[in-house]
Amino acid sequence: MIELLAPCGDFNKLKTALHFGADAVYVGGNNYGLRKGAKNFSNDGLAEAVQYCHERGKKLYVTCNIVAHNRDFEGLEEYLQYLDNIGVDAVIVSDPGIIVFCKKVLKKTQIHLSTQANATNKYSVKFWADCGVSRIVLARELSVEEIKEIKDYIGDVELEAFVHGAMCVSHSGRCLLSNFLTHRDGNHGDCVQACRWEYAIHEVNNDNKKLILTEDEKGSYIMNSKDLNMLANLKDLMDAGVCSFKIEGRMKSQYYVGTVINAYRTAIDLVQKGQEMPEYLQKELAKTAHRDYTTGFYYGDNNTISYDNNQTAGEYEFMAEVIGYDKAKGGIWVEQRNRFAIGDCLEILSATREYLNKNIIIEVMENVDGEAVADAKLVQQKLFIKTDYPLSKHDILRKKVVKC
Repeated sequence: MIELLAPCGDFNKLKTALHFGADAVYVGGNNYGLRKGAKNFSNDGLAEAVQYCHERGKKLYVTCNIVAHNRDFEGLEEYLQYLDNIGVDAVIVSDPGIIVFCKKVLKKTQIHLSTQANATNKYSVKFWADCGVSRIVLARELSVEEIKEIKDYIGDVELEAFVHGAMCVSHSGRCLLSNFLTHRDGNHGDCVQACRWEYAIHEVNNDNKKLILTEDEKGSYIMNSKDLNMLANLKDLMDAGVCSFKIEGRMKSQYYVGTVINAYRTAIDLVQKGQEMPEYLQKELAKTAHRDYTTGFYYGDNNTISYDNNQTAGEYEFMAEVIGYDKAKGGIWVEQRNRFAIGDCLEILSATREYLNKNIIIEVMENVDGEAVADAKLVQQKLFIKTDYPLSKHDILRKKVVKC
């Protein structure tokens, strides 16, 4: 079975990910993870999240993937013991020292090797497996053919690979640029993504004289990476022996998580049934924030670098989250996320494919007191919308940037 693994920066994103078809989620606690900018989970929040996942037959992994210094080990043993006690399915680790502590403390929780550990060959994968690691999150610099060679050599060890999301210009994300420019350490989860900034060069004696950056046959060495998108190539990774498809994005929006997970869930199911990939799935991925897409290193050529600022907010905006269907009133209750009004056309993002991409023209809208609402402009206001579509809790309504 192929696992679809979703990023979750908070509990709302976790619920969204599972609703749209994720088999497992990865989250960060308040320490030891590489995404300080995400809301992350307190210890109590982690316990609640584990229970929520397990009640639905899903798994939860916790990131402990910083590049650790001596000071980082204070309290680590107690934290790992806590994760083991609450039933976390795996910890994602890159540092050998932290792995030593994991092997000492963990009784039930598995150890997954983070992509930060740079596993780029079959011998290093075997080394980590011999160290007690049950799953390798492969380095993003590998090709499909290299992954096949690793799987043939290593046998039963699970292989996980990224299939979608932001990429880092540095080797498996191990970068000093953020720390150098801003004193915010990317290897401790505080990256400012300085590789995404716009830069200019100038003649050393003249700050105002900008120079043209020339390019040779190897490129011009600009740092802004494209986004990975392997939606159309999932079978190649399945055939290579990858068992878990990982989506990047613990700092991405709830809408991003829902859109991307929904597309990949559908794609995986179709590939496993031997069915064709419908054209609309790729179009789904244009409806949320992204940069130009690439297949990364998977086919040998490094075409990951973008030579301009290609970030786009996506073709649609997140308008509301469905919180329930009211059969008696003939419509849905939603919680507002962005402003919409009577007469607007909202498109449905639903885990039920029957309703996906259907449109609702807002004709009747009421608040919880039954009062008519013409303009949904109050943040997170709960509203009733008349519609014949019996949507489910956590479905999403979105609006095209231009009229539909």
